[in-house]
Amino acid sequence: MKSKFLKSLVLGICIVFSQSVIAQDFHLSQHDAAPLNLNPAMTGLFNGLFRIHGHYRTQWAQVATNPFKTFEVSYDMPLKNKISVGGQLMDYTAGSGNYNVFSFLASAAYDLSVDDADYHHFSFGLQAGILQKSINFGKLVFGNQYTYSNGGGFDQTLPTGENFPSSGILMPDVNAGFVYYYSRENYVVNPFAGISVSHINSPKENFYLSDDRLPIRYLFHGGCKVNINEKIQLEPKFYKTLQTNARELTFSLMLHYYIKQSDAYLIAGPTFRLSGLMGKKKIDYLGVEDDAAVVEFGLKYKQYIWRLSYDLNTSSLNPYTNGRGGLEISLTYTGRKPKPEPVNNCPRL
Repeated sequence: MKSKFLKSLVLGICIVFSQSVIAQDFHLSQHDAAPLNLNPAMTGLFNGLFRIHGHYRTQWAQVATNPFKTFEVSYDMPLKNKISVGGQLMDYTAGSGNYNVFSFLASAAYDLSVDDADYHHFSFGLQAGILQKSINFGKLVFGNQYTYSNGGGFDQTLPTGENFPSSGILMPDVNAGFVYYYSRENYVVNPFAGISVSHINSPKENFYLSDDRLPIRYLFHGGCKVNINEKIQLEPKFYKTLQTNARELTFSLMLHYYIKQSDAYLIAGPTFRLSGLMGKKKIDYLGVEDDAAVVEFGLKYKQYIWRLSYDLNTSSLNPYTNGRGGLEISLTYTGRKPKPEPVNNCPRL
């Protein structure tokens, strides 16, 4: 009982600290599996008529009464004149107070080719929509509800001593992004890179009446696809975010192995995630420290891409989680006529 209480206390402190000081958005380990969440410029960057994506993540089930859960669904399609449109729904719930973030974002992107051979591409994207945040204060406990009777503990029937003007807030949200990719078929190396900026309008977010703003998030991502031979393709990539004084950095190396008999790809590889506070002591020269090691597996078959990953916790919470972190599942369906593509050279997964 004491051990369970200690785990909950430590996790609660980390949650409060992260929400009030870091002000960091939730993240996905399979960040590029959800293209519209990664960068609005990724809207429509695929070979097909339309694309539907679903994503689910659960985290901290070992130490939290109510695990963190993320759901995401998106749809996008290319139109004429290199213009693409799409939309994304995302729902995020965390903690015993059922802290919830729901968002709807509409996306549009323009894909520009800058050479006659149509190899060098620049895509520009814009997203706009709403964010709705809510919390159930009735499920939380506060200092005024602590009693020393019967050995001490919290009594939720006691007055909280708090005044909450609102349990829900609604705000506009605007994001923008840019992506470069090299799409020459059967070339050895196909690089890609992108930048996105989220919450450009810095919307007001506070359950009280103060003028707190949702901080702007800067995201950098990139990598390349290396065609070793007709069956093997390597994809080293990175992902970095900056939001106020918080930062996150990941490195991945994914293997794509083509199975000719089944016309399918096997996808597998590790991801290492680092995170930290700018200015915090005992952090390496990158400004981050160990967070998680992610193991990912997937299968690309005909019009479907399925991925499964698990986060192994390597952060300071490791003693309380025994290394267990988050489970993540995603599924993408692309509407098109299936055809063999032994080596997919452009970054349009």
